[in-house]
Amino acid sequence: MKQLIGYVLVFLGGGAGASLRHAVNMASAKAFGTAFPFGTFIINITGSIVMGLIAGYLAFKGDASQHWRLFLMTGILGGYTTFSAFSLDTALLYERGAVGLASLYVVGSVGLSIAGLFAALALVRYLT
Repeated sequence: MKQLIGYVLVFLGGGAGASLRHAVNMASAKAFGTAFPFGTFIINITGSIVMGLIAGYLAFKGDASQHWRLFLMTGILGGYTTFSAFSLDTALLYERGAVGLASLYVVGSVGLSIAGLFAALALVRYLT
């Protein structure tokens, strides 16, 4: 029964994360257009920052149950951040002949996401 609860929490969190992802993608397309995949770019960076905050908090405080970890990290963030969309966006930019934008997208997404995670971990270390 405990395993089933874990799956349900991941399912519910994943739905919430995917819905949030869709909202960010729609808002980004409306705000910035579709020539560059700003939605996925923003999602990858913000998702990494939030993952760093949660992982840092859990590492230093460690007082969240496994159910909360499953719901937040595997569920919500798993539904919110997917690099499969990142890969597809990169391929589409490349196939459109926008090699420079594709390169900027890859380097910017990966570099800023990793930097965001490290910054969030440092922030949590500082605050705890």
